[in-house]
Amino acid sequence: MEKNYYITTSIAYASGKPHIGNTYEAVLADAIARYKRLTGYNVYFQTGMDEHGEKIQKKAEAAGIKPQEFVDNIALEVRHLWDSMNVSYDKFVRTTNVAHEEVVAKIFKKLYDQGDIYLDKYEGLYCTPCESFWTESQLVDGKCPDCGREVHNASEEAYFLKLSNYTDRLINYIEEHPDFITPESRKNEIMNNFIKPGLQDLCISRTSFDWGIKVPINDKHVIYVWLDALANYITFPGYDPDGSSETFNKFWPADLHLIGKDILRFHTIYWPIMLMALDLPLPKQIFGHPWLLFGNDKMSKSKGNIVYADDLASIFGIDAVRYYMLHEIPYASDGTFTYELLIDRVNTELANVLGNLVNRTISMAHKYFDGIIEEPHEFKDIDKDLINLVLKTPALVEEKMNSYHVADALDCIFDIFRRCNKYIDETMPWVLAKEEKEQDRLKTVIYNLLESIRHGAVLLQAFLPETADEIFKQLNTSNKHYDTLKEFKGMDSGIKLGEAKPIFMRLDKEEIMKKINS
Repeated sequence: MEKNYYITTSIAYASGKPHIGNTYEAVLADAIARYKRLTGYNVYFQTGMDEHGEKIQKKAEAAGIKPQEFVDNIALEVRHLWDSMNVSYDKFVRTTNVAHEEVVAKIFKKLYDQGDIYLDKYEGLYCTPCESFWTESQLVDGKCPDCGREVHNASEEAYFLKLSNYTDRLINYIEEHPDFITPESRKNEIMNNFIKPGLQDLCISRTSFDWGIKVPINDKHVIYVWLDALANYITFPGYDPDGSSETFNKFWPADLHLIGKDILRFHTIYWPIMLMALDLPLPKQIFGHPWLLFGNDKMSKSKGNIVYADDLASIFGIDAVRYYMLHEIPYASDGTFTYELLIDRVNTELANVLGNLVNRTISMAHKYFDGIIEEPHEFKDIDKDLINLVLKTPALVEEKMNSYHVADALDCIFDIFRRCNKYIDETMPWVLAKEEKEQDRLKTVIYNLLESIRHGAVLLQAFLPETADEIFKQLNTSNKHYDTLKEFKGMDSGIKLGEAKPIFMRLDKEEIMKKINS
């Protein structure tokens, strides 16, 4: 039976180029999507752009161009950024897509006709950058609780979604599905801080700007950004109130919505209620991932600490940046980015543990056996220890990936490489090479190293795809499939290895920092 898997990121707001913290989400989703493909799933991975709203209209006006031209320019930048980080999305969505706009209008009409949407007047406090209304009690030090900026009084006619119709049902659903919102701390925050104190009905239209999808029953209004943006998860796979596509029926409900913890409220309250109102199943899981901080600060233009992933990749290489993002951000708490930490990780894990291992092993195979893969002969307990570790690693990685502990999964793979380095020290191939009677033993040692590296590279394809490809090239093997990990005999004897080339070079911290600061 076909195993389908649908994963989404939140869609990037088209107000500017995403920084490394935003890019982290796309890379994290990519690692999960690639891992699922590797392990036999039929994956649909959706990401993209949220392109309507007052903020974008104002930015376009300030730039002296039409909003569509503004978002077209940003879309090119975001796609370039995702592509430059090897993000293997299946669909890049844009909410200015005509088919999406038509279905969102139909969704609005359906909810209105069934009594879930009503017209009223909104009076309250509004944050333009976040496009969010707040009550006095929700403010933090009199400012927007999400971004910390000033709010202003706003009053206008608006349509509202009756959240109260579904609050009890939502509470029951979350309580009956303990893994629906992860990590646990995020679920508790949503339940205790937002749902249980009581939900106010949600404003879902605006009249003070016109860059958005027109409300089908009243064209003075445009549909407010959250109804429009959240609907992308169903409209692009092919949901339609009048009859959905085969793709939608195959992939919905989504297996995972991967989103930043700052927009968790929208995805765990408003979105499930919209789906309940449409009589659609809820996504299986919503993972509110942590932030990537610059030092100890959240990245922001006002603080001047914005870092872009493509700029980092041009200095350090794509997979070095991917490794840092995937390995350095814990499952449930914020991660820290500094240039110095990135350089340290490249030097310790990538250059020393992995790069040095691959280079040494292939160089020894060339030196001792002219690069020809020799059949292993003589096994000892130390070999069995290595082989057992290698063969049990896929199950360990699977366990970590099933709960989205991606950094831990990557650690399990690097445990293979660490063990190989220790195995070299223990077996001392350079000593064996001097003794004629130890040639069979040497063949076994080199084979075990090559095959262990191959196993690690097969798993590494999900996380560091370019690095894995380079290892396969040097190993001169096409045995890259997950199924080849069941046994320890994927390096075919008689084949000549490729040339040994350094995969990661050690970096001079002083030199790199000089380059960055210049």
